[in-house]
Amino acid sequence: MTYKIGLLKGDGIGPEIVDSAVRVLQAVGKKRGIAFEFTPYLIGGIAIDETGEPLPQATIDGCLASDSVLLGAVGGPKWDMLSGNQRPEKALLGIREKMGLFTNLRPAKLYSALKEECPLRADIVANGFDMMIVRELTGGIYFGERGYRQGKYGEEAYDTEAYSRMEIERIVRVAFETARKRRKKLTSIDKANVLETSRLWRKIVHELAVEYPDVEVSDMLVDNAAMQLVRNPSQFDVVVTSNMFGDILSDEASQITGSIGMLPSASLGSGTRGLYEPIHGSAPDIAGQNKANPIATILSASMMLLYAFNEKSASEDIVNAVDRVLELGYRTADLARGKASLSTTEMTDKIIENL
Repeated sequence: MTYKIGLLKGDGIGPEIVDSAVRVLQAVGKKRGIAFEFTPYLIGGIAIDETGEPLPQATIDGCLASDSVLLGAVGGPKWDMLSGNQRPEKALLGIREKMGLFTNLRPAKLYSALKEECPLRADIVANGFDMMIVRELTGGIYFGERGYRQGKYGEEAYDTEAYSRMEIERIVRVAFETARKRRKKLTSIDKANVLETSRLWRKIVHELAVEYPDVEVSDMLVDNAAMQLVRNPSQFDVVVTSNMFGDILSDEASQITGSIGMLPSASLGSGTRGLYEPIHGSAPDIAGQNKANPIATILSASMMLLYAFNEKSASEDIVNAVDRVLELGYRTADLARGKASLSTTEMTDKIIENL
C-alpha cells in the first residue's frame, strides 16, 4: 500500500526539518515494506510571496486529497506587518478548520538522557515524566467573534470565548479514550471560578466521567496547572483543556523536556486523516543554516504512522531510534550546552543509522 502524504514545508526551518522527516519515513518504509508518495504544497509566508494568500485553495484541495499531512512551520519577521487575516499564522487555523481537525495531541516526555537539559531541579524530575496534553483545536477564543469598538475609555479591542456542548463532549471523549490507553488518569484544566465556558466544560467532564469508571478524573484551575507543571510534572498522565489554555500549557511543558525542538504533535478529526507538526516555530534566526533540531518533526512523522496509518511497528522503530541516538550522547545545538553538536542532516543520519 502507498500512503499519500501532503508536505507543508512552510517558512524558516520548515523545509529543513520536513526534509529530515521525509528521509526517516523513507528509511523506515524500506525496512517495513511501506511505500509513501510525497506531494508538496504552499502554506504560510512562502504562499503569500508566491500566491498572495497564506492558504491557497490548491493547498486545501491537496491536503484533503492526501491520506495525511506533515507540516513544518510558518511565519517570520518578513510578514509581521501584515494584517491579521493575511498573516502566515492564519493559515494554520484555516487548514485545521478545513480538514475538520478538532483534537491536538501533544506528548511531553522527559527522556532519561536529557535530564540534565531539564531546567527543573534534579529531585523534581528524578523519576522523569510522560504526559499527553489533549487540546481542543477549533473552538474557543481563537475562533470567537472579535473586533474593535468604542468603549468607556475610547478605542478597545475584544475577543470572545465560546464553547458548545458538542465541542466539549467530543474533545473530552478523546481524552478519556486516550487515558484508557495510558495510565488511566485524566486531569481537566479550566478556569471555572471565573469563566462560564469553563463551568460548562467542567459540568460535561463530570457527566462523561460516569461512562469511564476506570479512569481517575480530577479538575485543576489553569493557573494552578501552570504552577504544578514546574512543581511536580510527574503527577500528570493525560491533560485535557481548551484551545488557548492548551496552547500555553503545552509550550510550558515543552520547555521542561529540555528543548522545544523535541516535541511533536498530531491534529486529528473524526477520520484517520490528520495534520502532524512539531510544536515549535519557524526559527528564522537559524533558517538555512542546517542547525535546527529535526527530532520533533521526525517524532511527528512517527505519530502519523501510528494514528493515521496504524503502522505501529514502524512508529516504534522511529521512537526507539531517537531514544538510542540520545542515549549515545548525540545532540543538536539546542541541547549541546556549548559542546560539540550535530547539524540537522547529521542528526537525521544518526537516527536513520539506528533504525
